[in-house]
Amino acid sequence: MIDTSVSVERVVLVGINYPSREEQETEDFIDELAFLAETAGAFPVKRFIQKLDMPDPRTFVGSGKIEEIARFIAENNIGLAIFDDELSPGQIRNIERELGCRILDRTTLILDIFAKRARTSYARTQVELAQYQYLLPRLAGMWTHLERQRGGIGLRGPGETEIETDRRIIRDKIALLKKQLKKIDVQMATQRKHRGKMVRVSLVGYTNVGKSTIMNMLSKSDVFAENKLFATLDTTVRKMVIENLPFLLSDTVGFIRKLPHHLIESFKSTLDEVREADLLIHVVDISHPGFEEQKKIVEQTLYELKSAEKPVIIVFNKIDAFSYIIRDEYDLEPMKRENYSLDDLKKTWMANHGTNPVVFISAITGENTEEFKKILYMEVKKIHTTRYPYNDFLY
Repeated sequence: MIDTSVSVERVVLVGINYPSREEQETEDFIDELAFLAETAGAFPVKRFIQKLDMPDPRTFVGSGKIEEIARFIAENNIGLAIFDDELSPGQIRNIERELGCRILDRTTLILDIFAKRARTSYARTQVELAQYQYLLPRLAGMWTHLERQRGGIGLRGPGETEIETDRRIIRDKIALLKKQLKKIDVQMATQRKHRGKMVRVSLVGYTNVGKSTIMNMLSKSDVFAENKLFATLDTTVRKMVIENLPFLLSDTVGFIRKLPHHLIESFKSTLDEVREADLLIHVVDISHPGFEEQKKIVEQTLYELKSAEKPVIIVFNKIDAFSYIIRDEYDLEPMKRENYSLDDLKKTWMANHGTNPVVFISAITGENTEEFKKILYMEVKKIHTTRYPYNDFLY
């Protein structure tokens, strides 16, 4: 949570409840937007949700709702409004005029978090490219805003010239960043080739499900892990050995709903770790109310990356968040999921994923991690023995 004793930006959140979506699902979307805002360092004060068939092409929400939001912003000294969908340049311009404060959409917010979280020059280059690609079609709207603040009179000609100049500068910058990333892509591809024929395992999952914690637990390394979205942007690769069986384990950037297309494009090399992996460990935060939806989003992303057919271990993490209770035979109250024991979880639909092995663990407390390591060893061994059929001495 945000420490409100520190000076932070107060924000309102705005979303739409579409007819095709359950009300609770919309609330989950806004909950995630709030978590994104907190991760970026803001303090969400209030959320506004309107039922609409589709976004208003002018102001995203209807005229009555935009007036309601404007009144709240004026009365409560709010400096920023964050919208849960991507806004067009025209919508940003109109909403900004109506609300009298800065406007961000979900994509801009995610890009801001990525920029803050990028630690290596490679990650920073990827994020910078995504930011410029997102910014380019929105320059006209930004210049209109600047002209209005400066009075506008006599600035239209020079303003247009400035826009064209900026467009050219940004296009040149995009071309340069793509060139830099292409070089890095080649270097990383060479590095992957030099790793030899070792079995490669990649951790995948929604953001903040505990992938980095599992990486630390398995490899006894010190990968940055924090209860915030996108704690890890850079791919970390570690050599692992379980019972004298060596393999490579990589931790990758987490997925999220509506992950901006520009980020997927610019993080191509990072995602190549997933594409080229022999085995995937799909980590799911079982304590999250919307874990089933998060799991589907990751599976859809893997499909888009042409990696859906790879062998997978499903790891339901964070079982320590459950509050187990001892029930007697006369207890007639229905059993709630958050009260399941480990044995209860193993009897649910979650434990059945066809040929894919499933395990329930807590990477933080270490509960049931030995079973996970055994499953991981067996799955890596299958691939290893296929690749090296005569290396019996390893087993």
